[in-house]
Amino acid sequence: MADTPASRDAAALALAGAAAIAESVGRGEAGAAALVDAALAAIRRRDGEVNAFSAVWADWARERAAEVDAAVARGAVLALAGVPIGVKASEGIASVQARRLMAAGAVPVGATAVPGPGTDWKTWGATERGLTANPRRPGAGPGGSSAGSGAAVAAGMVPLATASDGAGSTRIPAAWCGVVGYKPTTGLLPARDPAGLTVGGPITRSVADVALYRRAVLGEASAGCACPAPVRRVEWSASLGFNRVDPEVAETAAGALGEWARRGGTAVREAGLDLADPAARWRARRAAPGGAAGVDPRTEARLAELFAESDLLATPTTPNPPHGPQGPGEAMSVGLTWLFNLTGHPAISLPAGVLADGSPVGLQLVAPRRGDETLIRAAADYERRVLGRISHAGAAPCSAPPGGRPIAGPLSDGP
Repeated sequence: MADTPASRDAAALALAGAAAIAESVGRGEAGAAALVDAALAAIRRRDGEVNAFSAVWADWARERAAEVDAAVARGAVLALAGVPIGVKASEGIASVQARRLMAAGAVPVGATAVPGPGTDWKTWGATERGLTANPRRPGAGPGGSSAGSGAAVAAGMVPLATASDGAGSTRIPAAWCGVVGYKPTTGLLPARDPAGLTVGGPITRSVADVALYRRAVLGEASAGCACPAPVRRVEWSASLGFNRVDPEVAETAAGALGEWARRGGTAVREAGLDLADPAARWRARRAAPGGAAGVDPRTEARLAELFAESDLLATPTTPNPPHGPQGPGEAMSVGLTWLFNLTGHPAISLPAGVLADGSPVGLQLVAPRRGDETLIRAAADYERRVLGRISHAGAAPCSAPPGGRPIAGPLSDGP
């Protein structure tokens, strides 16, 4: 793409996020073709060092962008008009979430890297050019298994990428790459595995773009906005009672939560949780999807009690900081996330700050089942007060109905 004022405008708009892109394309102020070209230029510029994409679909993406521009010119209203996205390589464009994003006007530009064989841990990504790097922490992995999705969003190549989360695979790369990762309530989307543990979700740079994803993908299950709303009470647990958590990670996440409480008047208290480690039950359910393995009854009861009294549960997203190719050692990177794949609760990872060595840390917020709207509104409030972002800018207004008219006529088959 030639360096012109128009191309520079498109590049700047691409960094503003999915909501700003869709609004601008929908108004005819920018074209999907220019935004896709800007994303492809960013991939050419950055991905040689990051290796976030295992495949790039430049020609097909340009064809798809032309379809979007033509549809907008005919008057189509598309919630994600012209938004370039990455799609997790293990799903491609075949997943329900990818298809719904495309129907709302999003343009997949390539497949984002996932781990290859060879290690027990899956917090890394592989491409033919080499391992996926963490754009926010040189020498460390990006987390996984949605490794390339986290890295692509953090590096500014795309504003949104699809991910899937069976034990933390959306939330962990979001935490380690310093961006936002959302796991919906189990059941809002078809499970990605026979065990019913893995649910699709987005990795984005803002909560507003998570809300936009919910509008396009979850439809009636979402109000389609990220209007900040303070919560009354949040319970904090650094370990859930069964994790060994790096002290600096816990301190950083707790500090961000405390700052939110101070600025928003939210009451935070120590939950005093002593839950059962879900490792055996999670593995049993993955090994025998039709078996009886489920949530420990005591854990289920304690969480029900907590959410009867409080709006949210907060934890660090991971007990450990990002690690290099040598692996996490004895740490369980999924230690604070995989319980909520068993229970089905919605959860989101938000940037909480960095460690002394520059490693990003995530703050995980968990809501009651089907409490996704409360979760996203609370996340928007946190983002506005702690991160200084106007998280509702460009999102659909609170009174807006969900959805958007999909592109009429057949779409290209795609890669």
